[in-house]
Amino acid sequence: MISKIIATGSCVPDICLTNEALSQWMETSDEWIRSRTGIGARRLAAMPEPDANGCIRTHYGDSPLFTLAREAAKRALSMAEAQKGLAPEDVDLILVATSSHDELFPALACRLQEALGLSRAAGYDIVLACTGFLAALQMADAYIRAGVYRTVLVIGAEVLSRFVDWEDRDTAILFGDGAGAVVMSADPGHTEDGAGILGTVLHADGAGADALTGRAMYWNERMPAAIRMDGRAVFSFAVRRVPEVIRELLAGEGLRPDLYLLHQANYRIIETIAKKLQEPMEKFPHNLERFGNTSAASIPLLMDELNRSGSLKKGQLLCLAGFGAGLSYGAALLRW
Repeated sequence: MISKIIATGSCVPDICLTNEALSQWMETSDEWIRSRTGIGARRLAAMPEPDANGCIRTHYGDSPLFTLAREAAKRALSMAEAQKGLAPEDVDLILVATSSHDELFPALACRLQEALGLSRAAGYDIVLACTGFLAALQMADAYIRAGVYRTVLVIGAEVLSRFVDWEDRDTAILFGDGAGAVVMSADPGHTEDGAGILGTVLHADGAGADALTGRAMYWNERMPAAIRMDGRAVFSFAVRRVPEVIRELLAGEGLRPDLYLLHQANYRIIETIAKKLQEPMEKFPHNLERFGNTSAASIPLLMDELNRSGSLKKGQLLCLAGFGAGLSYGAALLRW
């Protein structure tokens, strides 16, 4: 038994915050941000605005994470229905990777089960920041290989703008909101085209946990929360560990991926990883210049864009890899 991705979907908010707009209240510029990160804009569920004290804040009138995740999932399910005849009752499990919940509980997966009409599906959430989608993908693959479930909806969704300190230039320039989803299904024979998940690897290095944290306090009403990051430490970790885990995944297989779909955190990180792997940048598609770092949503968002544009070809070997708070890192190898 092997699992394969049979459909993709994604959704980003309409609000676009450009580097030029950020520079209106922050000591920065488009050139400064692009030269360090490659990011030119990010999509947000709410536009940051000054409060009564002149502090920049974002205010949400609904459940933005739920809205983005639901739409990304609907698009993936619609593709699965159109191309594979998938019915709502065929979905056995919903896994949602997110670190920016609208509410502490219930699980977003349970909210989505009702909203999407997936009455037979179990569901739960996974919190592993930017590595969350890879963790959910590994879980879904393991469930399917073991015969526990046949069809799993995997979603990566974030509204990290709610945790951004808009006066902290080191983090405010990085993060955007969005969601991506895939439908994974069992392929008992695995003889038709060889497509499917070939392997996954996941690791953690808790000794570096303080390099990237997001803390929120609750006391009757939500108190200010913020993301804090040691940029140099995270950069060093990423460019060391991601090539390592990719080599671990490929070890002994004699395989060379056609494309590398990396977590969209920083163009310089992607560029450095490509050099360490001795691979051309043409193999590393990216969209962070338009969306910023969307954390757990970044890999499935990129995958859906490539899929819908026709850039993913049958038989291509794809390597997905990323890193995040924890510090955590992982990779997955699949044939499209």
